Amino acid sequence: MDLPVAPPAFDATGDPGPHRHADRGADIGAGCGLVFLELTALVVIFGLWWRSGFDLDPASTVTADPLWNYLIAAGAVGAVALVAAVIAARAGAVVTVVTQGLMAALVCLIVVGGAAGQSHEDQRCREIPTAPGCRNSD
Repeated sequence: MDLPVAPPAFDATGDPGPHRHADRGADIGAGCGLVFLELTALVVIFGLWWRSGFDLDPASTVTADPLWNYLIAAGAVGAVALVAAVIAARAGAVVTVVTQGLMAALVCLIVVGGAAGQSHEDQRCREIPTAPGCRNSD
């Protein structure tokens, strides 16, 4: 006697859905490593900006470079963090997604704040070209 065969039940073990997670140790390591590299990049970028306005000669007047190019470089670091967060989300690496999301938000705040400050300084130098800190004051 032949009995009817039921179709196989849904099996989610091989599906790359929400139940798939990356190895937690590798996830934590990747998240911490990326944050370290991104913070190092930001320190180098803004260290170079600080260095542009630093001189050991007390008789010279040095003004720092405009912040715009350095903000673009910092924005690139934020874009890398955002891409890393998206890739980590697809891999199921929750810790890396959170750390990279926070890093992208931090860089966004730095870029917006720096742009506002530089815009204010540029406006001040347009109104009063001889103001301290303006390149036209020499």
